[in-house]
Amino acid sequence: MPEKIILDTDPGVDDAMALYFALRSPELEVVGLTTVFGNGPTELTTLNALRLLEIAGRTDIPVARGAANPLQGVYANTAAVVHGDDGQGNVFLPAPTTQPIAHSAAEFIVERVLAEPGTITLLAIGPLTNLALALQREPRIAGLVRRVVLMGGNAFVPGNLSPAAEANIFNDVDAADRVFAAAWPVTMIGLDVTHHATMSSAQLEHYGRAGNPLAAHLARITPFYRDFTRTFNGLEGIYVHDSTAVAFLVCPEAFTTQKHRIRVDTQGFARGKTWPARVGLYGSEAWAGRIEVDVAVEVDGPRTVSLELQRVCGSIP
Repeated sequence: MPEKIILDTDPGVDDAMALYFALRSPELEVVGLTTVFGNGPTELTTLNALRLLEIAGRTDIPVARGAANPLQGVYANTAAVVHGDDGQGNVFLPAPTTQPIAHSAAEFIVERVLAEPGTITLLAIGPLTNLALALQREPRIAGLVRRVVLMGGNAFVPGNLSPAAEANIFNDVDAADRVFAAAWPVTMIGLDVTHHATMSSAQLEHYGRAGNPLAAHLARITPFYRDFTRTFNGLEGIYVHDSTAVAFLVCPEAFTTQKHRIRVDTQGFARGKTWPARVGLYGSEAWAGRIEVDVAVEVDGPRTVSLELQRVCGSIP
């Protein structure tokens, strides 16, 4: 049976790639999208979630609007340089014809998990505010989810929003620390592996030749993202951050993970850093009592990128 996932997302160019990868993977059943701030304000990311499902012909999937701000402080919209003013590479899609459901993201997560204990995976590819709010609303869900897989963090490599921090974690450090502290099974797909999953400019051209509406949309929006990556990272292509978390669900054998307890630095110059500690490591008292997290440390990047292209494009030369 396909693994049922709630995709917690802030679309976002790479979120669109991840969503379409998931929708085209028979191993997965997307049962809902929950939106959050990150690659744009929540109002925009919610509109984009609805638009993306409409392009895919999947308006049957419910969209629940999520948090507009982190648990503490106010969201600062700084992602337009990466994803465009519209969050979709400045293609400025028409308004969606559908609406989000009445329930909030946290309410939707709690209701689905309680209704189907042991079957729902939370796939979080944005800031972790909605997951933290769902835990706050109903702590029992920690023991009732199938698992939590998140794209975020950096255990043994530098950050991408600061030298210390990865963007999704940085955007709500308090929520992230709560998610890593909860007693549920978590896998962290962070920069340790996503910077080894790169899609070249030549590979991106496959989207434009695929002949289906999902790939055609990605062909329109990825050039903006590629140009940002070229300018700021010197890469002739893109990092497929969010899609790497989807790849873990459908192709786990392409990954190597290690067990670590994780604390998130919530203040100072290292704010947003995900600090790993092995059990029994000297000086690890501050990590005591935390559940061990599966931290992805190696990936067969070419394999996961090829798999994504094959799924979304139908085939590749």
